[in-house]
Amino acid sequence: MRITAPLIAAVSALALAASAHAKTLDVPAGDGAQARLQEALIVAEPGDVVQLGAGRFVLSDGLSLDVRGVTVRGAGMDATVLDFSGQKGAGEGLLVTAHDVTLRDFAVENTKGDGIKSKGANNIVYYRLRVTWTGGPKETNGAYGLYPVSSTGVLVDGCKVSGASDAGIYVGQSKAITVRYNYVEQSVAGIEIENSRDALVTGNLVTRNTGGILVFDLPNLPVMGGGNTLIENNLIVGNDTPNFAPKGNIVASVPRGTGVMVMANDGVGIRGNALVDNPSVQILVVAYPKPYEDKTYNPLPRNVTIGANRIIGGGDDPQFPGGAELAAAFGKPLPPVIWDGVATPTSHSMPDLTEGGPVLSLGLPGPSAGMAAARPDLIRSAAVVAAMPSPSGAPAALNLRARP
Repeated sequence: MRITAPLIAAVSALALAASAHAKTLDVPAGDGAQARLQEALIVAEPGDVVQLGAGRFVLSDGLSLDVRGVTVRGAGMDATVLDFSGQKGAGEGLLVTAHDVTLRDFAVENTKGDGIKSKGANNIVYYRLRVTWTGGPKETNGAYGLYPVSSTGVLVDGCKVSGASDAGIYVGQSKAITVRYNYVEQSVAGIEIENSRDALVTGNLVTRNTGGILVFDLPNLPVMGGGNTLIENNLIVGNDTPNFAPKGNIVASVPRGTGVMVMANDGVGIRGNALVDNPSVQILVVAYPKPYEDKTYNPLPRNVTIGANRIIGGGDDPQFPGGAELAAAFGKPLPPVIWDGVATPTSHSMPDLTEGGPVLSLGLPGPSAGMAAARPDLIRSAAVVAAMPSPSGAPAALNLRARP
């Protein structure tokens, strides 16, 4: 296709026309906030800004946005608060189901379900948002703070989440993902990338969670085959909150005190992070342990590359099954990397260490084997592998859209 000057002019004219028709819909806090805010989200047109005023919006039901190209903007994550303490339903606070949406500069508190969820929303931006359950860690808190799922082009930037009973920031079944400069605390999982590809997790602070950063690939989901995730330059410190996930959730099995956990994923790079005082294990690499029926699913972690990371403390109070026995046998602290040892002749999954450091292999004979079957051994990896490149799908264009 040849791009001609008239075509460029026509496209520019259309863009200018759309911009000229864009408007700002001001929604102040106060009486009737529920109806006024939902109305603005319904009548907004592509290019519009729904401007939330400073103050506390007392809401009794969830909100939804299904118009593409809309920006929802508050006066700041501590200035504009959507308060769902009196929410009647059990759903999310805000649900977005449209493309090219930017959410920025406001807070969501005490939702019965997830804080902010987007589904099938491509090019979605979460920027300087706060999601908090003000009563602290509780099983009855909503599962996810920020929850983009089934999307291409996800940016979560400069946000703060506290108290999620599953994951503070969860990105699932998506691709082209950047999660950066966020602060997540007192959740079961700080940040979780699940069944997703081409993810960059960088510059985040995760602390006082049960587990800091999780990269999982699970069976029996609409999108599978997660991989190509880079965990780089994060501060993962003091993740020691007891696991308060509801029983039956996959994260209910995450040991208290885990820094980074990789399960059944392919192509994960872990480098340049500071892992500090995570008492169970700094980095845990395991197979998926539960029964599954999908014959195409691979339960083993593959191509896990652990580069140079700053390790301080940790491993001195292992909370996983058999941890006390391992500490008695190998001493404290335990090595910073623990691998369950599950492998097959055609799919060997031992993590490669570019620094040649120690790996404690549990020597489990299979994914569902218990610690009674473990044959632990301390392995020093001599493999030197090429540094894992940044994911090719990182949404650079979105990064520009998110800035003021």
